Amino acid sequence: MTHTVLAELVANVLKVTAKPGDTVGPADTLVILESMKMEIPVLAEVAGTVTDLKVVEGEVVRDGDPIAVIEEI
Repeated sequence: MTHTVLAELVANVLKVTAKPGDTVGPADTLVILESMKMEIPVLAEVAGTVTDLKVVEGEVVRDGDPIAVIEEI
């Protein structure tokens, strides 16, 4: 089963810390967003393998935009 991680606010993608093929758990950071000079980590939410990243550094995401797709274990 696949799980899509969504943005929860409007923010800039400051840093992408995961890549396709990475094995992640619910506490692992996928990307770091920046909004109003605050850094907000986006966590994997489920255990699995990152199959696709939908963002790149410097991009602006909006509430509900997909960030990553994870194939659950």
